[in-house]
Amino acid sequence: MHERAGSPQARASAAHVGRRRPTCAGALALGVAVPALICPHDAKPLKEDDGFFRCTGGHSFPVLRGIPRFVEGDTYSNAFGLQWRLHPRTQLDSYTRTTLSRDRARRALSPRLFDALEGLSVLEVGCGAGRFTEVLLEAGALVTSVDLSDAVDANQENFPQGDRHRIAQADVYALPFPAMSYDVVFCLGVVQHTPSPEQTIAALYEQVKPGGWLALDHYTDRLRWYLSTAPAFRAVLRRLPAADGLRLTDALVRCLFPLHRRAATGLPGVLLRRISPIQTYYHAFPELPEDVQREWSYLDTHDVLTDWYKHFRTAAQIEATLHDLGLEDVEVTKGGNGVEARARRPLGGHA
Repeated sequence: MHERAGSPQARASAAHVGRRRPTCAGALALGVAVPALICPHDAKPLKEDDGFFRCTGGHSFPVLRGIPRFVEGDTYSNAFGLQWRLHPRTQLDSYTRTTLSRDRARRALSPRLFDALEGLSVLEVGCGAGRFTEVLLEAGALVTSVDLSDAVDANQENFPQGDRHRIAQADVYALPFPAMSYDVVFCLGVVQHTPSPEQTIAALYEQVKPGGWLALDHYTDRLRWYLSTAPAFRAVLRRLPAADGLRLTDALVRCLFPLHRRAATGLPGVLLRRISPIQTYYHAFPELPEDVQREWSYLDTHDVLTDWYKHFRTAAQIEATLHDLGLEDVEVTKGGNGVEARARRPLGGHA
């Protein structure tokens, strides 16, 4: 894997929250506000034993590098795991020297809820390398970060487990926590990449406490996606082994990024973005430093062209899904990658 412009290690903030070496027992205990792990197959309690978590039903799950693993073998998220290991700090606010991730999280949760996160238990599903983990920890939340891929290793490198943070590799459809366990369930940039967005939203909602909140976002149909060359490239690249897909998306960025840099604004830039398969952000985030602009292009081009699932939903469809599940105070607005939604489980809600 080649070097990117600039050194993430040199530029990452020295003030990352919870910089302690991971210890499985301590990290997985946290506090009374965070639920214990259960077996995702039979909901029986898990007990740590010689590098495994085991239940009385005979199921066992390894603990590797301090992280319990509830996922076996390859999954549709392999490409995502590879990209986050390669770009572990690219989107961290502490690295970009911006508040882009904080602003997005605060908008998705609502300023009122975001400002009240201190001491709340938050389940972060699809944590990746920790773009939003950093934000949630800095807000004072007790964070459980989960990802289907081995991006959890990058997350732990950035934000080691400690008194307010634990990590697990797990599937959103088989989460190792009791139902209705978290004050807030937070899931950005994930639902559209799962096999069934509606089933994913239902699985997320199952974890919300009575009176607690669910916050998520989702892609919406955009004409410019279909008018670009990206869908044709994706049809091929997503079927390749993860490493091959990475090499080809990197080659596309190396070839086309200089054109985007020269035509960053104005009509030439608009036309180029319409036909080019790579992602660039000179027009959207001009405040990003030049080296970060390039890193984001590598990262998001790979993300957009190699994801196995890419669903689109309208704001009305997301709102209907939330209402059908029985959530209250539903708010769905345009923002971020399409629509952002938040809603609350009724105080008398059932799993």
